[in-house]
Amino acid sequence: MRIPLNRNPHPSPGSHRERVARSQHERTEAVMYVNVAVLKETQPHERRVALVPSIVAKLVKLGAKLHMQAGAADAIKLGDAAFNDVEVIANRHELVADADVVLAVQPPSLDVVEAMKSGAILICFVYADNEKALVQLLLEKKITCFAMERIPRISRAQAMDALSSQSALAGYYAVQLGSTHLARILPKVTTAAGAIGPAKVLVMGLGVAGLEALATAHRLGAVVEGYDVRPETAEQALSLGATFVETGVDARGKGGYARELTPEEKTKVDAVLTQHIQKADLIITTAAIPGRPSPKLISKKQVAGMKAGAVIVDLSAEGGGNCEDTKPGETTEVGQVSILAPLNVPSLLGEDASELYAKNVFNLLALMLKDNIVAIDWTDEVLAKTALTHAGKMVEIKPEPAAKPAASHRHSKPAAKAA
Repeated sequence: MRIPLNRNPHPSPGSHRERVARSQHERTEAVMYVNVAVLKETQPHERRVALVPSIVAKLVKLGAKLHMQAGAADAIKLGDAAFNDVEVIANRHELVADADVVLAVQPPSLDVVEAMKSGAILICFVYADNEKALVQLLLEKKITCFAMERIPRISRAQAMDALSSQSALAGYYAVQLGSTHLARILPKVTTAAGAIGPAKVLVMGLGVAGLEALATAHRLGAVVEGYDVRPETAEQALSLGATFVETGVDARGKGGYARELTPEEKTKVDAVLTQHIQKADLIITTAAIPGRPSPKLISKKQVAGMKAGAVIVDLSAEGGGNCEDTKPGETTEVGQVSILAPLNVPSLLGEDASELYAKNVFNLLALMLKDNIVAIDWTDEVLAKTALTHAGKMVEIKPEPAAKPAASHRHSKPAAKAA
């Protein structure tokens, strides 16, 4: 990773003493840096980029020499000239051939990984279960891959948590998208002819996206309700001006995510939710389990009972959707109800999504880029848990040891992870 540059490759003639002195001076001025390459995204409808101008100087200060594929930020209306101190290279294979670190948003194509040098580092979203061929190639090339979706949900890693930063934008966008498909307004408005509104908004799944949707809908004046199978989210919903739909079912799972409900629990939950679903003008669903199909929260029967003109925005379409009538990537009409199932929603806000993602990546790189070299501390929980492959092997996340019982439980309560 250390790459010295000789500032004077053709020294002028001189005495032996002068040549020795000059050589020593040149060695002290040797430049050390880490080659970092930024790819242009090629997947359909992907507008984001892994580097923005505001992060360039920070990476250079860490010891990075930056290279970027030509037109990498065109989708967010940033030309190559906006990136000072970044070398632009048109050919993506040439770009990554000598890179120590390669940055991307989506998994790069196999030909790009094949062009990377053995032992290099790749940082991007991967979702290994969906990228079997890519993972195999990473192992064969002995590439160290840090998968951004594996960032652990701990307080120290919040600044690197790309899933959360992107989900917050998706939650905001869902409300805006849904409101443009409603034939009514969200707030209460009083006119000389009388008052109209407010609309009723139900948000199902109170992770980062759901909470942002609650906050946005509340700011826009809607009457907002929130539902989640994890009871501890009730306090968060109330703090954002929403009411919480109580069902009496606790489905807290590992890693801050909800577990799947049993058939009996589903029946109990459905009975309560149906009443709220049928009264809602706009429903936003956000429940997702990484690497697995999205849980079904709204049945065909419940959709059939919704009011005419109601809208559902399904943010979990990537995993098949939370509604049984959802068709990923499409907007469908079921009776008098509109169901919107957009894909890759953060990319629709490409400028801000890129800004946040680039900051997430920078904060991760800051853990391993020191003194102009890459130094990975495998005792660092964030790095150890984010790594997917290293030295030709899969990096397994070790299960956390069971918590030891406290000396006294008289005044203690079990800790719960927030979404």
